[in-house]
Amino acid sequence: KLDHAKQIQIVAALVEGNSLRSVVRMTGVHRTTIQHLLVEIGAVCSAYQDKVFRNLNLNRIQCDEIWSFVGCKAKNVKDRHAGKGWGDVWTWTALDAETKLVPCWYVGTRDARAAHHFIHDLKARLAHRVQLTTDAHGAYLKAVSDAFGCEIDYAQLVKIYGSVPEKGEVRYSPAQCMGAKKAVVIGRPDFAHVSTSYTERQNLTMRMSMRRFTRLTNAFSKKVENHEAAIALHFMHYNFCRVHQTLRCTPAMEAKVSDHVWSLEEVVALLH
Repeated sequence: KLDHAKQIQIVAALVEGNSLRSVVRMTGVHRTTIQHLLVEIGAVCSAYQDKVFRNLNLNRIQCDEIWSFVGCKAKNVKDRHAGKGWGDVWTWTALDAETKLVPCWYVGTRDARAAHHFIHDLKARLAHRVQLTTDAHGAYLKAVSDAFGCEIDYAQLVKIYGSVPEKGEVRYSPAQCMGAKKAVVIGRPDFAHVSTSYTERQNLTMRMSMRRFTRLTNAFSKKVENHEAAIALHFMHYNFCRVHQTLRCTPAMEAKVSDHVWSLEEVVALLH
C-alpha cells in the first residue's frame, strides 16, 4: 500500500522519462509495486481521456505512427512468445496543429485493421469537418474514406527520399529527404497547412518522455499492458499537466477541455 505522496513521487519520475529500475532507486519502492501502480493509473488516465475527448472543436489534424517493440524485435520473437504480444508495436497518434492536443491514439500493428480502428476512433471525437494530413502509408486511404466519406479535407504528404549514404551511422537514420509532394485525396484541403511536422515532433516528445521508446537500452516494455499504460499516462501528462512552450498553457486548456493546469496530485486522485 502506497501513500498518496509516494504515488505522486513515482508518477512524477515516470512522466519525466525515468526507467522502472531508476524509479526504484529514487523512491525505494519495489519494481513490481511501481508496475502495478503504472498499470492502474494508466487505465484510469486512458478512461478519463476517452470520456472527455468528445465533440472536440479541432480544425487541422495530423496523424503519424511511431515504432517500438515489446519483449524483443519481431525478427527475434520465439514461438513461445508469439501469442503474447511480443514483437514490433506501433503507436498511431493524432495531433491538432492549432491546440497541440492529442485527442486519440492506438497501440497495435501497422496494418489496415489498425488504421480502421484508429481513424474511426478519431472521427467519433470530432465536432465538425476537419482538415487531415497523413504520410503516404496506404492503410490510411480506405480507413479515412470509410470513416469520413466526403465530409473531410484530406491530403497526404508524400516524402521523396534519395539513396542511403554510404558513410556514417545510418542504422537509425532514414535516407536523405529530397523533397515532399502534397497530394489531395478527398475534399479541398488548404495546401498551406498540409504538413506532418507537428505530429513528427510529437514522436520525439514521446521518445524523450517515455524510457520504453528510447533506442539501444534495456528499458523496453516486457508486456503490452505496461506499454499501453505508459502511453496513456504520458498523454495525460502531456495534454493536461505540461504547459506547452508556444501556447503558454496546456493543450487541454487551449482546446477548451480543461480550465486549469492539472497537477500530478489531480492525476493520481483519479485512482480514487
